[in-house]
This record gives sequence, C-alpha cells and structure tokens, in this order.
Amino acid sequence: MTRTRTAAGGGPAALGALSEDELRSRLHSCCAAEAWVEAIVRGRPYADTAELFAASDRATAALDSGGLAQALAGHPRIGETPAAHGADRRAAAWSHTEQAGVADADAELRAELAAANAEYERRFGQVYLVCASGRSAAELLDLCRSRLANDPETERGVVLSELEKINRLRLAKLLESER
Repeated sequence: MTRTRTAAGGGPAALGALSEDELRSRLHSCCAAEAWVEAIVRGRPYADTAELFAASDRATAALDSGGLAQALAGHPRIGETPAAHGADRRAAAWSHTEQAGVADADAELRAELAAANAEYERRFGQVYLVCASGRSAAELLDLCRSRLANDPETERGVVLSELEKINRLRLAKLLESER
C-alpha cells in the first residue's frame, strides 16, 4: 500500500489525502467502533489537529451501546498482552506502550489487577477502560477499585471520557506516523 503525502508533510492534511479504505484501516487502529471511524472519514478534510480532535470527541460522545461495545472490544484488559486480545499490530503496539506502567509490577500486584478487572467486568459487563499512559500498575488498580463504586450511568460517562483521551493519543500517533 502506498502512502499518499501532501505538500504539508503530514498531519490532518495527510489523512485527508488517503483513500477512504486506507483511512478506515488506519483509524480502526485508533478506535474499533465503526460509527467513530465513519464519522472521522465523513468529516474530512480537517484544517488542523484541534479540529480533528474535536471531531473525534464528538464521534466518541455519540457512540450508542453497540458502538461503545465495538470500541471496547478493541482494547485488551489492563495488564493483558495485546497479542492475547487479537488486536491489530498497530493497535497492539500502542496498547503495549500505553500500558508500560504495568510491565514493572510484581506478581502480587498483577494478580490484584487481574482480580479487579474481573470484578469490574462482572459489575459493568465490559472491559475496564482507562487511559493508562503514564500511569503505574498501582495507580491503575486504585482507579479501577474506585470506579467500582460508580453506578452504570456514571461509569458510562467515565468510560467515554477515557475513550476520548485514548482516541486523541492514538490519533496523534497516527498523525506522527503519516509525516
């Protein structure tokens, strides 16, 4: 597959120059929700990164239950290797980097995190999603435990907020890779 570049040298303009199929493929690495991908594709061209991020935030906030489930299916559990989850290579590499704070955790902390993940999934029926970049395993465990006290509606709002952060981080990485 040949990358299409623009005179601008990358950024949102480079995404705008990609074919729809190429763009969809790249965007799926950022967010697995079809509705989000389609909203980003339909909204182009983007004048700048701020406009792209705003479109991403709107598309994330607009996800219905099915779209949110698709998005969550694209993320491994905190502490789980992305390859075990079946993520595409780009998304797997990003997840690995984003969860780097878990890599140094000892076996006891990893077991506590796995138990908290399982409890969260029993409580809310979905994977525990958190923007893990720059956070330690202990911090991620504490966040999970605190979120277990949320009611489902509050937790949905938290999940969408975390997904917005992750989508922005991944879009920024995607833009960087298009330079």
